[in-house]
Amino acid sequence: MPIPEAKEKYTYADYLTWPEGERWEIIDGVPHMQAAPSTVHQEILMEISRQIANHLKDRSCKVYPAPFCVRLTKGDEISNEDIKKVVEPDITIVCDKSKVDEKGCNGAPDMIIEIISPSSVKTDRIIKFNMYEKVGVKEYWIVEPEVKIVSVFVLQENGRYGRQEVYSEEDQITLNIIPDLTIDLKPVFVV
Repeated sequence: MPIPEAKEKYTYADYLTWPEGERWEIIDGVPHMQAAPSTVHQEILMEISRQIANHLKDRSCKVYPAPFCVRLTKGDEISNEDIKKVVEPDITIVCDKSKVDEKGCNGAPDMIIEIISPSSVKTDRIIKFNMYEKVGVKEYWIVEPEVKIVSVFVLQENGRYGRQEVYSEEDQITLNIIPDLTIDLKPVFVV
């Protein structure tokens, strides 16, 4: 579906009027329609989400697989017309229940995982990396199915992501935000 009307900048208020069956993101007021994910993408998403969800059962942090709307606010937005960053990460972890409402997450979640597809490399590695860092997402993973690696970035005290850690399909990754949770990559990359 084309965007209903031509505008210079789009906001969360516009996003709310678009059809529910379509996946859109708004980055700095510019809308981006999301392509349907591949089977491999979905299998990776489900396995990582399953491992996280099993561990988080009966805990305060919750995992939300896509589609899940995240409004990346800085706290100074007064209305839906002020929000110009709306994303649908592949996997989102939120530990602050006050950020979750019936529409998704309002504010920076604790962790985001993006699974790269050929059409999303620049967006996930550069645009979203910088955006997530700026709004304070504590941990950001980029999963690359084709080469079977995961890059992990952890927000430091200076507000910047520290050195990139890279893991292969033979590794296990311990979450920085939940130190007693380890993801085994062998079943993630069996596809």
